[in-house]
Amino acid sequence: MVRLFVAIDLPRSLRETLAGLYGSLPGARWVAPDDIHLTLRFIGETRPDVADEVDYALRSLRGRRFDLALQQTGVFMSAGSRGASTLWAGVARSEPLDHLRCKIETALQRVGIAPERRRFQPHVSLARVDRVPDPVLAGWMQAHNLLRTDSVTIDNFTLFSSQPGPDRPVYTAEVDYELV
Repeated sequence: MVRLFVAIDLPRSLRETLAGLYGSLPGARWVAPDDIHLTLRFIGETRPDVADEVDYALRSLRGRRFDLALQQTGVFMSAGSRGASTLWAGVARSEPLDHLRCKIETALQRVGIAPERRRFQPHVSLARVDRVPDPVLAGWMQAHNLLRTDSVTIDNFTLFSSQPGPDRPVYTAEVDYELV
């Protein structure tokens, strides 16, 4: 079994901008800059034969390049009072991104992957904030909620595998799919 997800591997310029926020919130566990990505669809544990079908389905997609920008910050609060919450950077509204996401979802369902039940909220995870006091987190949010980046052109998306590591998951880009 292999754990898979489909994502946009953000260009270095965006990763560097986001990494500039690192260290500005004591107690946060920041995502490594090389691991920053925009998940389009989490697939989960997959048999090798199904992974091959996923690759074939994604390879057959046709999509156009598009511009993407990040805006604002937010936090997903966990269900439990002491669980880890996720600090994120939002993605500016993008119809081409939504269209690509729908194409990916349809392709995955055609090979037997169960439909995603959650509404797609495009974001880039920045940090886990389970040890940050609420007032400190609120102050950080107020200081960074006007985050805006320049647009960058997205010309591909990627099928990633994920394996647990000693400190963090290890992401491996398995296949890149070109957008024209």
